[in-house]
Amino acid sequence: MNDKLETITNLFEGSEIRSIWDSEKEDYYFSVVDVIRTLTESNDARKYWSVLKLRLKKEGSELTTNCSQLKLKSSDGKYYKQDVLDTKGIFRLIESVPSPKAEPFKMWLASLGKERIDEVFDPEKAIKRAVEYYRKRGYDDKWIKIRLAGIVDRFKLTDVWKDNGIEKDYEYGILTNEIYKAWSGMKASEYKDFKGLRKESLRDDMTDIEVALTDSGEIATRELAKEHKPYGLKQNKEIAKRGGNIAKKTRDNLEKELGENVISNKNSLDYEYIEEIKQIEDKGRC
Repeated sequence: MNDKLETITNLFEGSEIRSIWDSEKEDYYFSVVDVIRTLTESNDARKYWSVLKLRLKKEGSELTTNCSQLKLKSSDGKYYKQDVLDTKGIFRLIESVPSPKAEPFKMWLASLGKERIDEVFDPEKAIKRAVEYYRKRGYDDKWIKIRLAGIVDRFKLTDVWKDNGIEKDYEYGILTNEIYKAWSGMKASEYKDFKGLRKESLRDDMTDIEVALTDSGEIATRELAKEHKPYGLKQNKEIAKRGGNIAKKTRDNLEKELGENVISNKNSLDYEYIEEIKQIEDKGRC
């Protein structure tokens, strides 16, 4: 295990890009000055950013609107408020920096955009890309096939929820958490914390037993919802809990036979996060 994070930091070839993880938003905030310093090799990155920020404001760029301030650790070991942007904002920043060193990043972003456009015309390319990604991470084809089938089953469930009056993203999250809590005792975010995950997919880091229990809970919820036709968040929450409880019974029976807990804190990461105790509070604007 090593402490290399699979974040935007990897794009900067070892340069120090200070960041803070926001567990509620499930995204990183990155130091704008650090990115500017790396891209431009400026002797005064703060002044460079100050001039660029003024120009962006005059152009009406949303980048400055989305810029925040958080306390980041400085070389003297103390924390000072610094301008930060989330992952999306950092990519926008890279596109705005007129520097030769930024060109490789811009080309990389352009290639990603082209890939997505190509996938609109030929969706199979997106599926192939997903399969190749899973293979590179060491998953075998049997696991990949089950994972893709699980994604389709998930769509079937959300389609039923949609027909039953669920429209907002946060409502889908609430219902999903009801299933997870019923069979595992944890919300999805708590489950990810238990496994030491951040932005990574929870299901990609589950054991085959955990995946099977999750799928069975969702399939049971789907069939119960089709049968009883609940409407709105309150009624669907009750059905989701019932679906999760069906998976919980399976878990209880299996654990009784095995004599051990089937929920594991293991993950498939080849790195680990080094936690630094800090809180995102008093977040200001740039």
